[in-house]
Amino acid sequence: MVMDPNPPNVGERIHTLRQQRGLSLRALAARCDLSANAISLIERGKTSPSIATLHALAMALQVPITAFFEETNPQAEVVVSRAGERARSGDANVVLESLGAGLRDSVLEPFEVTLEPSAGSGAEIMGHEGYELVYGLEGEVEYQIAGITYRLAAGDSLLFRARLPHRWRNPTDHRARFLLVFGACQDSQTLQQHLSTQA
Repeated sequence: MVMDPNPPNVGERIHTLRQQRGLSLRALAARCDLSANAISLIERGKTSPSIATLHALAMALQVPITAFFEETNPQAEVVVSRAGERARSGDANVVLESLGAGLRDSVLEPFEVTLEPSAGSGAEIMGHEGYELVYGLEGEVEYQIAGITYRLAAGDSLLFRARLPHRWRNPTDHRARFLLVFGACQDSQTLQQHLSTQA
């Protein structure tokens, strides 16, 4: 896989968004049930956040996950995503590449996820607003949703309400890749109003 040598710094973006909202590390930690130390390590690039952590931080900061992959506020109405030039986050085992950062007023958050053998979303069970679409590209990925396991091969797809508790992993000895699209809930305006009242 070709990698961009200078991808946007996700930790730095989280730090900037936190400061823009006037939140201390401790205040943000209280909003997303993470420790202030864990957030500090992410902001300083000492550790890479899991998908579950990115979701928790996005909800607490009232932004889409794609905001962590953007250098500025989205202004474009057309976004071209070139192979090898995409913003990404992750480590040697899990790579999350943004396919759609920068589109103005987007309600879709598309990513390509690459998993090494046995890698996954982490031990945490996720649950968030909206919908999740998964489409297998290479190898196999195993999704556990509300206690039921779904195994997807290349060409298989899965669509579900993301509020259901879920996590995913590569259960094989081979690399897996899949398309992961987060979709906003139909009543996203009500959700944003609810989040604003928690500020």
